Amino acid sequence: MKKFNIPQFYRSSIIAKIKELRRAEDPRKKEFTPTELDFGPVKFLIARHFGFCFGVENAIEIAYKTIDENPGKRFFLLSEMIHNPLVNLDLQSRGIQFIMDNYGNQFIDWNEILADDIVIVPAFGTTIEIEKLLEEKGIDLISYNTTCPFVEKVWNRAKDLGKENYTVVIHGKAKHEETRATFSRSKMNGASIIVKNLLETKFLAKAILGEISKEEFYNFFENKFSEGFDIEKDLRRIGVVNQTTMLAGETEAIADYLKETMIKKFGIENIKDHFADTSDTLCYATNDNQQATISLMKENADFAIVIGGYNSSNTTHLVELLEQKFKTYFISDAEKIISNKHISHFDIHDHEEKVTEDFLSEKDQIVIAVTSGASCPDSVVDEVLNKLLSFFDGVKNIEEVLKFSK
Repeated sequence: MKKFNIPQFYRSSIIAKIKELRRAEDPRKKEFTPTELDFGPVKFLIARHFGFCFGVENAIEIAYKTIDENPGKRFFLLSEMIHNPLVNLDLQSRGIQFIMDNYGNQFIDWNEILADDIVIVPAFGTTIEIEKLLEEKGIDLISYNTTCPFVEKVWNRAKDLGKENYTVVIHGKAKHEETRATFSRSKMNGASIIVKNLLETKFLAKAILGEISKEEFYNFFENKFSEGFDIEKDLRRIGVVNQTTMLAGETEAIADYLKETMIKKFGIENIKDHFADTSDTLCYATNDNQQATISLMKENADFAIVIGGYNSSNTTHLVELLEQKFKTYFISDAEKIISNKHISHFDIHDHEEKVTEDFLSEKDQIVIAVTSGASCPDSVVDEVLNKLLSFFDGVKNIEEVLKFSK
């Protein structure tokens, strides 16, 4: 695995040592049980896999290298580099300006972007239409493109599906920049449609089986299908790809449901002609983090803390998983832990921050499950752990704890 040169302030002391021990003990990443850090009055259950993934570290390395190597230039990002407020704020403090928000709403008019400006493409990638616009301006789109290679893998698979006359079913959020980028490419080579979840997939299945009218279909999937989409012609051969930050298990459930639908319509003996196996496009990092979170749920804890950007799709899905078992607090950084009595956290259902009182119960030992999103620096996780430790007396030394971690 390539090692990236990212700023030292994103590195950590506690988490770095844990990950180093894990790599030595489990180089093939076959183990998903959490690491226990027993400090005495408080014990942390740290998810086996979490934090910066390959695509995020690659994007950060390119962005900071670009700034260092191009003094005097104007720097722009198409949208947020990654969905983490601390990373994006630091980049902005170094002179980078965002052209759009995550949903494509413009901050800076395209007319203000000049040929000698540097425009960085974020890890999520961008649409064909925006690429062409920038190319026409003479912008270098190769040197400063940080698109995650696993996102590009999805694009390539979607392209192949279209060329083989399969309709591409994209599991994703239609307004998310990655899904918009994938859709812009898949529709160039064939019919394409976006489904957000299994509920929308079941509606699509009804269209495949002829159980709903064209009008119902087009109204339900408005702005989510390619131009000229014909439900009688374009739902005979399908393949599923995903927005890489979605729940891998949900993508698999969607693919399985649609496969069963195609079997129901065309027969199991003909399934290879009507359904493409695309399981190899799932992002390994997203899958590892989610599997580690599922393993974390097998443990007993007083509550869970998930750290990351509130607009991060992959982090939100970790929250969705953990809150099935634990009281779960979704925080962006250590400052959200206001005191040993109060914590400010994001409610993913009401889409707002809330303050919970007395979140630390009075027990001989409190057990806290901890994980973070793929765009959260390990240094932030360190800060959260240290903040929580500061509320307890008689905690063990970190070096001593790491010796007996498991």
